[in-house]
Amino acid sequence: MSADQQSTVRQDLVLAEAGIEDPIVFEEDPGTSSRLHPLQRPKFGELLTYARPGDTVHISEMFRLVRGNQHILDVLEVLHRDQLALRIHDGAFSAMDLTARHPRTGELLSTVKFMVQTLAAGGELQRDLQRELTYDGLRAAEAKGNKGGRRPAVTAARTDDVRTAYVEGRSIAALARDHGVSRGAIRTAVADLLPEHVAAAEEGPAPELPVTLDMPGKVAEFLRSAELDPAERAALDQGVTVRRGQGFTLRVTAVPSVHRQFLARCQPLDGGHGLPAIPAQRKARREYENRVSTLTPGP
Repeated sequence: MSADQQSTVRQDLVLAEAGIEDPIVFEEDPGTSSRLHPLQRPKFGELLTYARPGDTVHISEMFRLVRGNQHILDVLEVLHRDQLALRIHDGAFSAMDLTARHPRTGELLSTVKFMVQTLAAGGELQRDLQRELTYDGLRAAEAKGNKGGRRPAVTAARTDDVRTAYVEGRSIAALARDHGVSRGAIRTAVADLLPEHVAAAEEGPAPELPVTLDMPGKVAEFLRSAELDPAERAALDQGVTVRRGQGFTLRVTAVPSVHRQFLARCQPLDGGHGLPAIPAQRKARREYENRVSTLTPGP
């Protein structure tokens, strides 16, 4: 699962329909699958320790374990090393034998590599298109004067009356009763008039200005599948992809504090705490760390 609100019901159904008898289940904590390379996930490490040559690893759908092309190839290499079979029961990879290797060289068949790369690239393209279409739709709505999200409880027609009454001394509780809405709705309508907002505006530090940094592709891939707050997700989704040979960088514009949050979230790429580090990922994180370190320290 990628979040606490999700469940494994669909995955359990797929595996039950496959008729697997007496499986040994290794279930990660919620959200772990979004933050770590599969070879760094604690429960997957336990599975590899428990399994013996000839055992089969069953997965409901490939992207429950991996997030990108290189992740798949890394996992296949480890399974081959430990002489473990892999069975995927649903999705685009379910009809493929991903463990097929050349009988003489022992290397993964070139056709398998090609299909893995093609399907993974197709999945990434689909996710990118969804983000782009969502962003374009929001911009089109904003151009028409519409805002995304839930409609405000205090309508635009009543907002001026509410604000005027508040300035004249009417309490938030009384206004909520008058208009049949919650106190929170009234507070939202008069947010910039509240004492704490005025004090913050007078005493608070100058706002941070956005900064554009190039984020290595491996860092961007890791963060795209992580649990981010809205500001982080918006900055990442609006990043511009710059192709560099077979890889890419993501040109991200955000305030320095968001870049620092990104850097903190990709700490697992460095390994540590008993988790292995993938050299290419660790190098990518260090590159991003060097770029973030040039930013002016926050207040």
